[in-house]
Amino acid sequence: MTNVLLMLEVIGANKGALTVPWQGVMFKAERQAKINGSQALLANEPFLIPLHRGIAMNNFNIKTLAVAIALAFSAGAMAQNVTKTEYSANKDKISAEYKTAKAGCASLSGNAKDICVIEAKGKEDVAKAELEASYKPTTKNFYEVRVAKAEADYGVAKEKCDDLSGNTKDICVKEAKAVQTTAKAEAKAQLKTTDANATANEKSAEAQSKANDTSKQARKDATADEIDAGYAVAKEKCDTFAGGAKDTCLDQAKKRFGKS
Repeated sequence: MTNVLLMLEVIGANKGALTVPWQGVMFKAERQAKINGSQALLANEPFLIPLHRGIAMNNFNIKTLAVAIALAFSAGAMAQNVTKTEYSANKDKISAEYKTAKAGCASLSGNAKDICVIEAKGKEDVAKAELEASYKPTTKNFYEVRVAKAEADYGVAKEKCDDLSGNTKDICVKEAKAVQTTAKAEAKAQLKTTDANATANEKSAEAQSKANDTSKQARKDATADEIDAGYAVAKEKCDTFAGGAKDTCLDQAKKRFGKS
């Protein structure tokens, strides 16, 4: 496998560039994700680093960079093939670790216990997906890793919302869903783009043109999903108001997300 470099550039208050060693195939950087005014230029590669927005949709900061670095290195490690024997042993290890983690939740009670159990299950699901991607490193399996992480994060975030009540809880759930929707939409768009590019590389110029169209449509669909999720959060927040203030809030939300 060819050694290449994955570049993540942060634009905004913390302007700079981060270069991380990567094992895999390199495509052109073409994706810009906006996070509350800040932008991140994402390399268009098979295992795109998901930018954690956080349940409260906080501005992109240096902590996000730390997460990105950790994910990049874990992705690089995951890309290394494992033998069938290692695969089987690691699969048993993952199951054992899940049982131990779940058993540790028994000392808790209430929602804390529920969160603990869901978190343990999410970690198991992610570990299984990463193991599968290590054993069979395909774009589809890398996609499944990202989906597993999105589902695991959502499960924990949603369960934590049960500690809240009323509209605050509703907003919490909507924000958790928005993060999940964005992560899965970007993962799906990346899968379609990578597969289309791989196919085009083996065929004619016409096929390459079709791949570009597929990529553009995939990005368009992902952006639409992200906008809908953000709009749902904004509408939920408007429920904290009443009368004219609520109407103004809803009108502003429509304008912000291009809804009529």
